[in-house]
Amino acid sequence: MAGSALIVGASGIVGNAVADLLVAQGWRVAGLARNPLQRTGVRPVAADLQEPEALRAALSELSPTHLVLATWSRRATEAEMIAVNGAMVRNVIAALEPAGSLRHVALVTGLKHYLGPFEAYGQGRLPETPFREEQGRLEVPNFYYAQEDAIFEAAARDGFRWSVHRPHTIIGKAVGNAMNMGTTLAVYATICRETGRPFRFPGSAAQWNGLTDMTDARLLARHILWAATSPQAADTAFNVVNGDVFRWSWMWGRIAAWFGLEPAPFDGTVRPLEEQMAGDATVWAEIAARHGLAEPDLARLASAWHTDADLGRPIEVVTDMSRSRRLGFLDYQATDEAFSDLFARLRADRLIP
Repeated sequence: MAGSALIVGASGIVGNAVADLLVAQGWRVAGLARNPLQRTGVRPVAADLQEPEALRAALSELSPTHLVLATWSRRATEAEMIAVNGAMVRNVIAALEPAGSLRHVALVTGLKHYLGPFEAYGQGRLPETPFREEQGRLEVPNFYYAQEDAIFEAAARDGFRWSVHRPHTIIGKAVGNAMNMGTTLAVYATICRETGRPFRFPGSAAQWNGLTDMTDARLLARHILWAATSPQAADTAFNVVNGDVFRWSWMWGRIAAWFGLEPAPFDGTVRPLEEQMAGDATVWAEIAARHGLAEPDLARLASAWHTDADLGRPIEVVTDMSRSRRLGFLDYQATDEAFSDLFARLRADRLIP
């Protein structure tokens, strides 16, 4: 039965996909962001999660049954990330508390739960792969843990159920998103095609040769809805990936072919996209002008630093979904098709030529 949802981070990759799904399912949907997008079926709410009083006023007329938290704020250190992101979760739950309407809160985090925060990403003593939900927290500070703890505390106090969703790298559409590998690779491939530069894999030999998986934002949205409406999934943390595994040595060729490129041979040298694309803001602006694209600002489309973090990992990363499978979530999405679907949508929306 359809309910009423507030999506925090509604303009991001995950928030967009969740909004599309819930609107299609007949839910009443409000979308909170600092600069919310206008979209059919979604009530826009403009608010800053770091301003409690203004947030409370912005949410005073809402009484959602479900809350989806799909946003975070980047800071220079993990200590700052913990303080800010933990407070953001507490603030939005506190703002909704007077309505007394919440039945379920879904939090989207990710595999940094197992790999560690950016300050210690993929370093030190890590759990064995495939990552499993029952593997405990790392003994390092992590803002994901602070977000979880804020929800656990509020759930114990207020009586709502919760779910935590840990996707691998997410494939989906959003503009201005801080973590967006799919669009970053689309922009990089376009620049290579337009300038004649070689389409070089930017990451490590471990990622080129090893197995990995990813998460389509549309599948993640279905997983969030399933967990929020299935009693057997309540109060549980889940990994969520597409269900296939691949090697980048194969996927890189698939992406190259979509853009009509020949992939450059990989010799094991890490060539980060941040370095390869360091001077490309002007190049992209010229491409955008030549093709009449909707977004000439490279920084709003490409997040090279995050793509480098994922593709430069020194270990193989695969993710186990047994918990979801046992409880009844059986959806599957081929990852190469997730990329091609995204690229087609970017082209249709005039974000790439």
